Amino acid sequence: MNNSTLMFGEGGLPEDPYEALAIWLREAEETEINDPTAMAVASVDEDGLPDVRMVLLKGYDERGLVFYTNFQSRKGEEILGQRKAALCMHWKSRRRQFRARGSVEVVTEAEADAYFEGRPHGSRIGAWASDQSRPLESRSVLEERVADVEARFGEAVPRPPHWSGFRIMPTEIEFWQDGEFRLHDRFRFTRPPGGAGWDIQRLYP
Repeated sequence: MNNSTLMFGEGGLPEDPYEALAIWLREAEETEINDPTAMAVASVDEDGLPDVRMVLLKGYDERGLVFYTNFQSRKGEEILGQRKAALCMHWKSRRRQFRARGSVEVVTEAEADAYFEGRPHGSRIGAWASDQSRPLESRSVLEERVADVEARFGEAVPRPPHWSGFRIMPTEIEFWQDGEFRLHDRFRFTRPPGGAGWDIQRLYP
């Protein structure tokens, strides 16, 4: 495939999109000042109205891409309701973006527990103290709730029952590399749900 070296070096375009993503993430870590794993996740509510927000990619493998959140938040409720989502990662320093969409599953209890235990203590406190996406009367109310949670649990903060992770299992993945005169490079990986391999297409800019 011509010009794939522009995107992935002398080895060309990998046949596995997760191998390609690993290359781009390593390179983004060298040049992105903040959060090279930041991604916009889009969901829809029961009326089909879309929502989008920034989260952090916390893991990926051949099963899909994982992030963690409060399941009582708006995004949690929307994704649990529709079980579908899309994401976009944009690395401005590299002039690249990565997109994926597909069905969603909840990670295992063991995965959620392991990740939560590795979070900073303050973040674990915050997972209990915040009624994410709900109206907040004042900042002082939140600070009081943080203090209450700290007094309740001390250092041993367990994972809240409403806090876990989602795995987006893409059926479509796209890599986009900026090109001169807007003649960008775009490659799309597709496979049917449950399929074993990926089909690759070059797209017009």
